[in-house]
Amino acid sequence: MMEQLYNVTQSMISAIAMLCIIIISISVIMLMYRAIVGPTNPDRAVALDSIGINLMALAGLMAILLVTTQLNDVVLLIGILLFIGTIAIAKFLEKGVIIERDID
Repeated sequence: MMEQLYNVTQSMISAIAMLCIIIISISVIMLMYRAIVGPTNPDRAVALDSIGINLMALAGLMAILLVTTQLNDVVLLIGILLFIGTIAIAKFLEKGVIIERDID
């Protein structure tokens, strides 16, 4: 009885994770359109940030499907790089440069 319940649960998790991967992939495609065509630069920045968040979700879903914790480091690394990139893009959109240099 418990083995049947375990098998049903595993198949449900696999099916739902695959559905989520498909939905997130469609979202990434739509966000790539927004990043390329976006009417303004802030729209492009938000789209790129959202793509990064979706990549984190895909890595997490792959970790669930593969039943491993090795991809947790990948999720954290993407999050750190995404944060740094978001700060750099915001600074560039605000001031026009990322690294300010004092020329005296």
